[in-house]
Amino acid sequence: MSDTARIAMVDELGKIGNASSLHGSGRRARKVVEEAREAIARAIDATPGEIVLTGSGTEANNLAIKGLYWKRVQEDPANNRIISSSIEHHAVMDPIQWLVDHEGARVTWVSVNDRAQLNVDELVDEIERDPKVALVTVMFANNEVGTLQPITRIIEVAHKYGIPVHTDAVQAFGKVPLSFENLDIDALTISGHKIGGPLGIGALIVKKDLKLTPVLHGGGQERDIRSGTLDTPAIRALGVAAQEAHDHLSDRAVRMSALRADLTARVLAEVPDSRSNGDTDTLPGIAHFTFAGAEGDALLLLLDAQGIESSTGSACSAGVPRPSHVLVAMGMSEPEARASLRFSLGFNSTSADIDALVSVIGGVVERARRAGQVSKR
Repeated sequence: MSDTARIAMVDELGKIGNASSLHGSGRRARKVVEEAREAIARAIDATPGEIVLTGSGTEANNLAIKGLYWKRVQEDPANNRIISSSIEHHAVMDPIQWLVDHEGARVTWVSVNDRAQLNVDELVDEIERDPKVALVTVMFANNEVGTLQPITRIIEVAHKYGIPVHTDAVQAFGKVPLSFENLDIDALTISGHKIGGPLGIGALIVKKDLKLTPVLHGGGQERDIRSGTLDTPAIRALGVAAQEAHDHLSDRAVRMSALRADLTARVLAEVPDSRSNGDTDTLPGIAHFTFAGAEGDALLLLLDAQGIESSTGSACSAGVPRPSHVLVAMGMSEPEARASLRFSLGFNSTSADIDALVSVIGGVVERARRAGQVSKR
């Protein structure tokens, strides 16, 4: 968390008041919530009434996907298909699959190229083939390799057929310019912990005229779209972090891009047969590499022992490791995908962090490759 967001949250934790109550403490808490809502709205160029506060980005994604699907099918049972990309975060893929398994939804996963960018022509073909679609949901930027998606074009294509569009912008918010109004998108997900805010707080930005079926029912908070007692301390901190991210967006992006370029060049120099993945049109803070012959989990644990925390993007099911679905969708073989690693930079990353990584990466890769060779014998 940023210092300002942490201080704001700790200060609020010492105060009382349910923002839905009418007494003095409740009205004080409501004022805090609404000021934070206004800050979030300014940061993403939306109106305060379009900000629906949630407990996480995952909850916001579920609300957008399930809420839109149910409402669209209620209006026309033929609108039972969802179109998404093959590289979505599981916070999008799993709700869609749940609707397929339990609600009779159909899903089309649109492919991506070897840089993890959506094949828009395929999306167009799919919509023209069958325009009875509940919604299109495509992430704003990929969380593993950082590639920005052609969201403007996706919205243009879908809206031509009256299809609402949702984007998971958790990775992009606070990292690249985002205007909810200018995008003319229907729903957009953000999360606090990616911008220096607290864990466990997010928001779904929703057009005022967009109808959603609630996932949670109870007190009717948040336009009766998302019931539940509001977490005033986390909301206050999210508002502070959002305002801070907005005010320092350009400076942070320039600094993170420079750090990423330095990281990439030096890692490739230390491990000459490694490969940098992703696109030139990417988030400023994600660097992704393939270290052929090394096992990603071994790399992760060896780096972790040196104080360097990274991510493989892989998953484990029933004790069996599986390669990242994102990398496989990009066309990587399973061994290549398993040999890949992501390094993420944030607003408080420094050149000393890059130095620390570079000082150990060569030896770590060499050890991981030796371990991989032994395991194959």
